[in-house]
Amino acid sequence: MAKKLFPLDKNYILQQAQLGIEKEMLGLMVAEVKNSFTLLFNPLELQDDTYLQILQQLDFPVDHLTVIYRQLAGIYRFRNGSNQLELLFDGRSHFEKYQDDWSLCLKDWLRRLGQQEAYVKTMLRMTLLYDSPSRAVFAENRCKSLINEHFGLSIVKRKGNLILKTGS
Repeated sequence: MAKKLFPLDKNYILQQAQLGIEKEMLGLMVAEVKNSFTLLFNPLELQDDTYLQILQQLDFPVDHLTVIYRQLAGIYRFRNGSNQLELLFDGRSHFEKYQDDWSLCLKDWLRRLGQQEAYVKTMLRMTLLYDSPSRAVFAENRCKSLINEHFGLSIVKRKGNLILKTGS
């Protein structure tokens, strides 16, 4: 990791705050995808095999889900890119405030993304309906593409550097 010249830069603290609650937020992502599946594909909550598998599945590789979480976290840092710390008067640290802000934003984003059938299907394919590494990798790439499209972003690689651009 590169040496940080300004350890109290907002983006460093924000990134550490996001990583600090990653495990909790991965659980939230799974819960939201279950809820979205129910709302979109099974609003009557009929107990078929697929629905039961989605509800009961606890064991799947989290690598792909982690990639999606970190992509969303990066988009959040990109959109909230000011490096200036604000003054806090409520007794919380910046770390705690950024964790709270990030978790609220992520919940909102997951609910909005969960309204898209393609997003829900790709998230299920790499998590609760995981069946093979190759399908999970395909689903991960498709999910990243859907997220970039949803947020109007494109990632361009120039001279070895990844550049995030807004499509507005």
